[in-house]
Amino acid sequence: MESLKELYKIGRGPSSSHTMAPYKASCEFKKKHPEADSFKCELYGSLSLTGKGHMTDVVIVEAFEPYPTEVIFKDYFPEGEHPNTMELIALRKGMEVGRERIYSVGGGSFRIKGEEVKAPQHVYELESFTAIREYCRRNNMRIWQYVEECEGKEIWDYLFLVWNTMKESIERGISTTGVLQGGLGTPRKANYLYNKRHIDESERTMENRIVCAYAFAVCEENASGGKIVTAPTCGASGVVPATLKYMQDKKGFSDEKIVHALASGGIIGNLIKTNASISGAACGCQAEVGTACSMSAAALAELFYLGLNQIEYAAEVSMEHHLGLTCDPVAGLVQIPCIERNAVAAMRSINSLNLSNFLAELQQVSFDTVVKTMYETGMHLNPAYRETSQGGLAKFYGYGE
Repeated sequence: MESLKELYKIGRGPSSSHTMAPYKASCEFKKKHPEADSFKCELYGSLSLTGKGHMTDVVIVEAFEPYPTEVIFKDYFPEGEHPNTMELIALRKGMEVGRERIYSVGGGSFRIKGEEVKAPQHVYELESFTAIREYCRRNNMRIWQYVEECEGKEIWDYLFLVWNTMKESIERGISTTGVLQGGLGTPRKANYLYNKRHIDESERTMENRIVCAYAFAVCEENASGGKIVTAPTCGASGVVPATLKYMQDKKGFSDEKIVHALASGGIIGNLIKTNASISGAACGCQAEVGTACSMSAAALAELFYLGLNQIEYAAEVSMEHHLGLTCDPVAGLVQIPCIERNAVAAMRSINSLNLSNFLAELQQVSFDTVVKTMYETGMHLNPAYRETSQGGLAKFYGYGE
């Protein structure tokens, strides 16, 4: 498996493929052409069809600042090219001085046509939870210690940066009001949820309200093009930070404990990424929010120092009850139903944690089995329900109203 740095990526929302990768590719292209005095970008395929909603043009213009930049949404698709294709062109006095064709291949990664693809280094030899669990048992170690053994102590500096970025996205999100751009008129709700305390509010109700507020906060930042962490994706970025921040507030866990939890949750995400998919376009929302829920549950189980069986059970039951979840974003925006799904999944991961305290020893379905099941389920989903906005809620939104 790859490094957790390839799972937890810091960047601009609302989409790793539509904003993170185009932004990084544009920045690198600008560095290659210091002689240029203006730039042009042509978008094709999905980048053209949903680029406006995902603010692809906005991040490209920002990447090329202070130089004038023209972004063109093409209405045709070059035959045989990747669905997310962009052409970057460097100009000097109106004359072309450089050109590259870029493919945004998912997860914030991109490749350049004609250049050799450099695969990320694989740092984890074991690629199933069963194998990792048995290895940790034999060596009397926690999952986070296994991460340190494979990645080295330097991984903690990166995960501290990840955690600080997550907290900052929550703070920005709960402090901001207004309407999300994109044309749906979706109001920001995090600030309202966070401050809407009832006089006779129970502890359980408060937990629900605050956790959901934190999840809304991150997702609203993501939908606005703010700086977030993929966990495992932009569209599912609110689940993990919401639960960990709430538990830190409530129980006073140190940042060191939190990053250990992030490492354990990251292994769960990595296993799903390796053995199935974390892409809504490939397997529906079960692969994004379902994975985030499993990561969050495992991270919480580590935070409360539960056993390996309990960590597995918490992750397994989280994914099991997301099986078949479709990806049907209205208008191609990461707003409806994506934001609320993050909040619901955050609370579900806490429920999974609680169940693991009592039922782990009675577990009948392994985590590895549920991952295999999720992938097969995703492969059988109708394409209309896999991030195409051609079916489900995206099709019937506003119907009969």
